[in-house]
Amino acid sequence: MFQMEKRDLKQLGADITVTEIKQQPKLWKEALENYLANKKEMTNYLSAISNQHKKIRIIFTGAGTSAYVGDTVVPYLKGKVDEKAWELLSIPTTDLVSNPYDYFNESIPTLLISFARSGNSPESIAAIELGQQIVKDFYQLTITCAKDGQLAQRTASDKKNLLFLMPEDSNDKGFAMTGSYTCMTLSALLIFDPVTVEEKEKIVQTLISMGEEVIEKEEEIQRVIDLDFNRVIYLGSGSLAGMTREAGLKLLELTAGKVAMLFDSSLGFRHGPKSFVNNQTLIFVFTSNHEYTRKYDLDILNEVKNDQIAAHVCSLTVTSKEGFNGATFSFAEVGSPIPDAYLALPYVMFAQTFSVMAAIKVKNKPDTPSPTGTVNRVVKGVTIHSY
Repeated sequence: MFQMEKRDLKQLGADITVTEIKQQPKLWKEALENYLANKKEMTNYLSAISNQHKKIRIIFTGAGTSAYVGDTVVPYLKGKVDEKAWELLSIPTTDLVSNPYDYFNESIPTLLISFARSGNSPESIAAIELGQQIVKDFYQLTITCAKDGQLAQRTASDKKNLLFLMPEDSNDKGFAMTGSYTCMTLSALLIFDPVTVEEKEKIVQTLISMGEEVIEKEEEIQRVIDLDFNRVIYLGSGSLAGMTREAGLKLLELTAGKVAMLFDSSLGFRHGPKSFVNNQTLIFVFTSNHEYTRKYDLDILNEVKNDQIAAHVCSLTVTSKEGFNGATFSFAEVGSPIPDAYLALPYVMFAQTFSVMAAIKVKNKPDTPSPTGTVNRVVKGVTIHSY
């Protein structure tokens, strides 16, 4: 697929999406350069807020894929920041807008971190306006891929709202968010992870190598696509459990629901969702790089393999920590092991690639995957009610 001629990909309706998946390692390098260029301004902004208040509530928010950025980064960052000073939450804009009283409190200083590809989703704008209406001390960090989007434009007249733009090519033109998700995820980690700049640079170089491996191992992914399946399950733990939501959404979007999907945590899967497994099911477990957490991922891998029901059970892992005697999609380890929140980037790139291939298999067009037109690149039909 990555090696196909552009004209052939266009005929399949996959040219845009394939290009945007393939360019991600390059975009991650640009995202790091962006962070380094804006690091001082970002640090000063966050420090100024912190110095004014004893404790700040930080809400990572967005709709759909953009919401899953928060689900991916918050489990990791909660253990890294000073929780006496910062309360980290991942709340979708869709929840903030429908239930603002559950998350916004007049007396709790709040920093809303808005993730958005286009910045034009009605819930994104409404969430900001509700925060401004309800919270006395309300601040914003807007992380978006579109400099001309409404979210970006609103920052010009708001001194309490800092804009951080993603690399220009991360503003995906295809239907599904790919580079936008990984660039926003990486940027959030770079901003809030307290490790040294040198360590961050090493991590990003490792991510670039792992992303390039996905492209190189296209034939390995295609062999799985060639199996007889109509259901896919993605499992993971911690930050990787958050990322399974995005992996599953890509499959659902690009196949227009022709392939059923389920996501869950490795431990949570046994509590009912395991009923989803039949002999046309593929199960992928995004195994953790953390020695303790990894044990639970390996437990569920071995369990579902020994059940002998699923058509295929596969561990996504790094080479030095395989530990599963079934099918694996292995990444070569470069340097020190990287935390799971960062590992989510090459893992989800695998899932994006798998989703495009699955869409082509079921004769759907990944660039314009909604044949009815009822699902749109930027959501439509939302009524925002007065609060």
